[in-house]
Amino acid sequence: MGNAHRPDIRRAVFLDRDGTIAQYREYCCRPQDFRLLPGVGHAIRTLNHAGLAVIVMTNQSAIARGWLTGDVLEQIHRKMRRALSRVGARIDAIYVCPHHPDDGCACRKPGIAMLQQAAKDFELSLASSYVVGDRMLDVLSGRAAGSQTILVRSGHRLEPTNGVTPDHEAQDLSEAVAWILQQEGLQAGRGRPLAAARGPSDHAGVQR
Repeated sequence: MGNAHRPDIRRAVFLDRDGTIAQYREYCCRPQDFRLLPGVGHAIRTLNHAGLAVIVMTNQSAIARGWLTGDVLEQIHRKMRRALSRVGARIDAIYVCPHHPDDGCACRKPGIAMLQQAAKDFELSLASSYVVGDRMLDVLSGRAAGSQTILVRSGHRLEPTNGVTPDHEAQDLSEAVAWILQQEGLQAGRGRPLAAARGPSDHAGVQR
């Protein structure tokens, strides 16, 4: 298998938010506009039961543009957590880049500062982890971090690859999770919970 299951190595599945977990919107600036995609709760619960950390990495330039506040973002993410909890699923941490694309920050995908910070916070092996998203930004970020990458077709329109290909393509998060379990040599429901080295606050965006 691509990643034979080793309990001594901490690994994670890094998920994009819009188009991977939730219905794609270019800018989701209101809690009422946030809706989980079908099957996402079950898919994330499967990762939880497999002992893989589930961490959200999201670019939110609407904050820098003045269209979204930190308080409203917190409300959106509370809604996401509540919806997932109803089916027994859990997000272990959320990291946000609030910067404008022109700011030149290190955290905005395809940069890897959010991944690096999560790896430090959770004592993770990025080389043994996975990055899942609906855009080439996610693939590029995962590749730069040395993680396996999965492009899902549940959100953003197809983009030019410019010669960069993901390790796997899936229709949605459920298909992506099935492939991850294959790589791990696991079945749904097998594994152990992965405890964080410490509990980072939600939206712990890496500052420049």
